[in-house]
Amino acid sequence: MADTEPMVEDTPTEEVAEVEVQEMSVLDALKEVLKKALMHDGLRKGLHECAKALDKRTARLCCLSKSCDNEEYTKLIRALCNEGEVHLIMVDDGKELGAWCGMCSLDEEGEVKKAVRCSCAVITDFGEETHALSILLDYLKKQAEE
Repeated sequence: MADTEPMVEDTPTEEVAEVEVQEMSVLDALKEVLKKALMHDGLRKGLHECAKALDKRTARLCCLSKSCDNEEYTKLIRALCNEGEVHLIMVDDGKELGAWCGMCSLDEEGEVKKAVRCSCAVITDFGEETHALSILLDYLKKQAEE
């Protein structure tokens, strides 16, 4: 009986871990993927860097802020994404995108104190394979099929 007790205890903890992993939203996954790309030097921020990466066809994923008020800016990024067949994800706020890209200052607790607005970010290298990346890629496949 002692042999079966540890198996019973291990099974529920594994199920709980799987449930926690599956509850990650697409924006949470995007946030984690952007941070991993930043750590692996695979993140380009701003119009100039993003346009160069999209034009060279090294971009894998593009994030554009919905709050970008320059129409020519958004047209250029959308056109370069369409030309290079790069997935485009729209983010609600530019300050939020800037914080996700590491363009912010943090307080003692690790919360964002001040963030710089970023209208566009491009991932050229995802870094390592994570669960967040697989969630994001699955979401992009579903969007491409529609």
